[in-house]
Amino acid sequence: MANSPLVSYTKLSPNHSGKRTHTIDRITPHAVVGQLSVERICDCFKDRSRQASCNYAIGADGRIGLCVDEQNRSWCSSSRDNDQRAVTIECASDLTEPYTMKPEVYAAMVDLCVDICRRNGKKRLLWIADRDKALIYEVKSDEMLLTVHRWFARKSCPGNWLFGKLGDLAQEVNSRLGE
Repeated sequence: MANSPLVSYTKLSPNHSGKRTHTIDRITPHAVVGQLSVERICDCFKDRSRQASCNYAIGADGRIGLCVDEQNRSWCSSSRDNDQRAVTIECASDLTEPYTMKPEVYAAMVDLCVDICRRNGKKRLLWIADRDKALIYEVKSDEMLLTVHRWFARKSCPGNWLFGKLGDLAQEVNSRLGE
């Protein structure tokens, strides 16, 4: 399994569980809580003591970084099960709720989600806003499901700004996947 060719910066974190035990069928975007560069986001995960990581990072200027190889499980969403299945993406955002992301970050996230879906043989990205319905949904082999950190921990991540746009994100990705 290859990593995204959209990556312009790599700083691998030691914080991961090695090879995944489940095929990739989820994408979990996060708000990093700060308008940070991709380098600064990746630096957040360099120390083992942090016990956190992500697969990809998107800096405030829209550049994409790699922190954990896509074939490996990151430690990102407070859920072992979700992280085994999900490509996790930490995105630069404002410091406070609703954790707004810059247009460059959102555009890069759309590009990255399209790329992740294509490389993993997925033809459709799904957003089911109801946590219980989403987590019992049987993802088909050609589908990818969006999940959020707030479903697994007492956090607002990815913030209300992105949470309110996840339907649009799925629609934009699906439109491009159909091209």
